[in-house]
Amino acid sequence: MNKESNIYTFTFAIIMVLVIGILLAVTSELLQPRKKQNKNDKKMMDILSAINIDASRENAQEQYDTYISSSSIIDNKGSILQGDAFKIDVLFQYRDKTLLPEERRYPLFKANKDGEEYFIVPMVGSGLWGPIWGFVALENDYNTIYGAAFDHKTETPGLGAEINQDFFEQPFVGKKIIDNKGMFVSIDVQKGGADRSDPHAVDGITGGTITSDGVTDMLKNTLMIYNKYFSSLGKAEIKKDTLAIINNNID
Repeated sequence: MNKESNIYTFTFAIIMVLVIGILLAVTSELLQPRKKQNKNDKKMMDILSAINIDASRENAQEQYDTYISSSSIIDNKGSILQGDAFKIDVLFQYRDKTLLPEERRYPLFKANKDGEEYFIVPMVGSGLWGPIWGFVALENDYNTIYGAAFDHKTETPGLGAEINQDFFEQPFVGKKIIDNKGMFVSIDVQKGGADRSDPHAVDGITGGTITSDGVTDMLKNTLMIYNKYFSSLGKAEIKKDTLAIINNNID
């Protein structure tokens, strides 16, 4: 074949495209287990960050097994469902606009740290330029925030992107999602500065109003679902305590 001809050039180009395409496809397939493991490691690190455990990719599985004692899945009514909570991708659900509210699944992770029990809630919402997400850990009163970790991919640097910084996350610690009347109120991220004595409010990010509002909505919309489940746990505990008192009186 004449190497100077157009036919040779086109044939060579087609062959090279096919060879490179096959090589890329094979490489991608071979790397799938590693990519999956990296994704799982990152997820475990994010979950643990809500209880202030600074895990790495090297020890993520070990730390996860140490601190996470169990997990559950609930529906939008707060009822327990069967399945593996770790496999639930809340970000994927957020992006699937065809998914009905009753079809959404909400994973919940129970952690034990220093002899105390915590409930870790994953969440996702809308920022200025795209999704924002986070993990909030509640103490075993199902009310007090023990830790919070937020993140994003596309928020504005120096403004909304600051939601993953300590100065924004730390003020959530100790805040309450239930008021003194027993009503669910969540946490309000307030523009212009929140009253530090307010147990249900934290400061927003200066110049990041839309992202701050997104965090507020994300917290309210997500914690409202989990609160239905926590309320059922609280009622079960009250019933259990009442039965214990009755039995003691009978004895």
